[in-house]
Amino acid sequence: MYSVEQVADQLGLHVRTVRNYVREGRLKAVRIGKQYRIAREDLEAFTGVESKVRRTRHVEVSSIVEVDAISREDAGRIAMGAMAAANTRGYQERPLRIETAYDEERGRLKVIVLGDPTTTAELLRWIALIAEGES
Repeated sequence: MYSVEQVADQLGLHVRTVRNYVREGRLKAVRIGKQYRIAREDLEAFTGVESKVRRTRHVEVSSIVEVDAISREDAGRIAMGAMAAANTRGYQERPLRIETAYDEERGRLKVIVLGDPTTTAELLRWIALIAEGES
């Protein structure tokens, strides 16, 4: 869905012109709140030009690792190691996003990993080896 401003930019028109097209029924749009939204298909029908945007399949996995009974120091080593591994092991094509949290009261480390399944699996194996070695 495109905003009126985005359509105006794409077509090289003034925003008021696009709004007028919508109000006149020349360009199909949906009103959401006080703004119009134009579907890609409706913009293509209006312009007669099919979008060059091609969708490619993207597979991503979300994982949460919890390590209980771990000291702050050991948790820090695992967290820093995971971040370093994700940033330096050739994962630039398929970067991982990593968040960590340590609960001092429970002695629990949480590592949240988002990314490509294969790359994530490699990192999870590494975390398992390190975490099990720390106990």
